[in-house]
Amino acid sequence: MISRSESEKAGQNQESETHRMMAGKVKWVTDIEKSVLINNFEKRGWVQVTENEDWNFYWMSVQTIRNVFSLEAGYRLSDDQIVNHFPNHYELTRKDLMVKNIKRYRKELEKEGSPLAEKDENGKYIYLDFVPVTFMLPADYNLFVEEFRKSPSSTWIMKPCGKAQGKGIFLINKLSQIKKWSRDSKTSSYKLGFCRFCTVKYTPSTSELDNMFVHLTNVAIQKHGDDYNPIHGGKWTVNNLRLYLESTRGKEVTGKLFDEIHWIIVHSLKAVAPVMNNDKHCFECYGYDIIIDDKLKPWLIEVNASPSLTSSTANDRILKYNLINDTLNIVVPNGEIPDCKWNKSPPKEVLGNYEILCDEELAQNEGAERDLRNRSGPSIGLKGNRTREAGKTALTTWK
Repeated sequence: MISRSESEKAGQNQESETHRMMAGKVKWVTDIEKSVLINNFEKRGWVQVTENEDWNFYWMSVQTIRNVFSLEAGYRLSDDQIVNHFPNHYELTRKDLMVKNIKRYRKELEKEGSPLAEKDENGKYIYLDFVPVTFMLPADYNLFVEEFRKSPSSTWIMKPCGKAQGKGIFLINKLSQIKKWSRDSKTSSYKLGFCRFCTVKYTPSTSELDNMFVHLTNVAIQKHGDDYNPIHGGKWTVNNLRLYLESTRGKEVTGKLFDEIHWIIVHSLKAVAPVMNNDKHCFECYGYDIIIDDKLKPWLIEVNASPSLTSSTANDRILKYNLINDTLNIVVPNGEIPDCKWNKSPPKEVLGNYEILCDEELAQNEGAERDLRNRSGPSIGLKGNRTREAGKTALTTWK
């Protein structure tokens, strides 16, 4: 038999023992219940708490981050708290703002007289032409009509600015379709990486404009198709894509493709750097959507703030688990309690499958002028990290 006082004492002892066990361990919260996240936290021995308790690491949805940094909430993060989004990540992850910032970035480089903003005889950017011709409707409607009439047989993609998973996307090849959309939209709302494919072979035929199984690679769309294979999920790993392209198109053009993808990533981030709130409590895991045309030229379509962590295949689950594992090793080194006063680059051995594309510290040490001179060459000019000498690739500080 235990008396009341003994029971209270036992409870206090148990509570103090719990606090002792939790001391020094990262306390985590998430509102995204995905196994690739939770398994990573548990593997590290981190302790799950609720959002109302003291926490160190919160993997949030974009809706939650909006509330945390809202003026109404007035929430202040302490030095030992880290979250997985920047307050205004949408400067890159909203399609319209991404395009606006990249256009502004190019104009600023032009004003500075930067060789990176050089154009060809047709007025196209030589080194920064990685975003398709884009207009914001209805604001840019007149400009769009002018461009449309230059090549009236073209097909255009209409994408809502702030939606995902293929929602609200449709294709047009007539101006009358735009007018119909404009009328309808006033009365109703829109109904290591992977390479994703459609289940139906692509064709530019106008008769297939409404067939989303031809045009959209989103799993949310493709899984409803008759030819969808749940084993591979319509996906290849990037490594498999690279091997395929090297064997069919050659190593040189394949290497050029991936160099240009790296170039896109670096300069899209540079484009939003001046407007991004670089809060030391924050990090970001972006998902880049890049489409590759038949000439193996990559085009930036959009950047996702919350790339899907749902696993549709075994390879999917392994890749996403490793992605989260590598990310946590970088943003919470050694599993220590976070400290926003950290100001150090992670050692190369903890990068895992991450690759450093831009080393700004190294670039500053070498000097911007010398770096630019190193990139330039008589045969290709200033396209980032490629100076062609006997077909070899020269690395520079942004790679």
